[in-house]
Amino acid sequence: MKFGINGFGRIGRLVFRAALEKGVDVVAVNDPFMDLDYMIYLLKYDTVHGRFAKPVKKVAGGFEIDGKMIKVFAEKEPSSIPWGACAVDVVCESTGVFLGTDACQAHIKGGAKRVIISAPPKDETPMFVMGVNHESFNPALTVISNASCTTNCLAPVAKVLQDSFGIVEGLMTTVHAATANQLTVDGPSKGGKDWRAGRSASVNIIPATTGAAKAVGKVIPALNGKLTGMAFRVGITDVSVVDLTVKLGKECKYEDIVAAMQKASEGPMKGILGVTSDEVVSSDFIHDSHSSIFDVKAGIQLNSTFVKLVAWYDNEWGYSNRLVDLAKYISTK
Repeated sequence: MKFGINGFGRIGRLVFRAALEKGVDVVAVNDPFMDLDYMIYLLKYDTVHGRFAKPVKKVAGGFEIDGKMIKVFAEKEPSSIPWGACAVDVVCESTGVFLGTDACQAHIKGGAKRVIISAPPKDETPMFVMGVNHESFNPALTVISNASCTTNCLAPVAKVLQDSFGIVEGLMTTVHAATANQLTVDGPSKGGKDWRAGRSASVNIIPATTGAAKAVGKVIPALNGKLTGMAFRVGITDVSVVDLTVKLGKECKYEDIVAAMQKASEGPMKGILGVTSDEVVSSDFIHDSHSSIFDVKAGIQLNSTFVKLVAWYDNEWGYSNRLVDLAKYISTK
């Protein structure tokens, strides 16, 4: 598979790192808003995930890693990016701008075969979550979404519960690390609609909306209309945690839930769903490649059908790894 990345921001760079670690052939990167030297600098140095493991050499038209050239373009219009000339099979669309099938068709016009949006779509573009519904991918699709980092954490846990006990209804809260659309000091929020989002990210707990729980109903149709949720943004740079409170359809003990999570983590969701019984905190999951890590000791049970479950996720690295896994999967179909 030949892989291209449009948008070399936070997720674009981490997708690049994950792709190289997984042996994916990254052939081209496009970003019109930073020059080549700056791109190389941001790839080499990362406050959260540390230095890039390999030397990066600037060459004419791109950069070189281990003797292999990655071409770099600076096109604002996706249709102008020469994906076809680079024989790109799958493009990661990570600008945060092109969030639907119609917009991403421009990549197809540029010669790419398929596009994965690294965000929830603004339209009805199908979402796929590895370990949950990826096997339902239709090869006729040219544009899909990797959903959100929170949906990638929540959906595996919800699937295990649904398959084992049934979910009647539930509420999710994600306590989420700060992201690039927040502000360092108080100011007008981006877009101007969410006033709270304009408050300083580093010193506030900020309530926010999220469609992550509702999106689970799209990747697990049996849960459509049964889950919703909200977020609290907090002033840390990485790692978030999902708090899922659900009413189950079947009576069980908390130990039964733990056993079901453990079984899934060792079987069909290996590498996607993790389980920990250690006394952990958020920083323990920085650079963890799982989509979701179920915290055995953090959950509680009120009665045989009402439980609160906790799952951690590196909202940057785990998500980036799943996007690469999804790209590898659809390239075989």
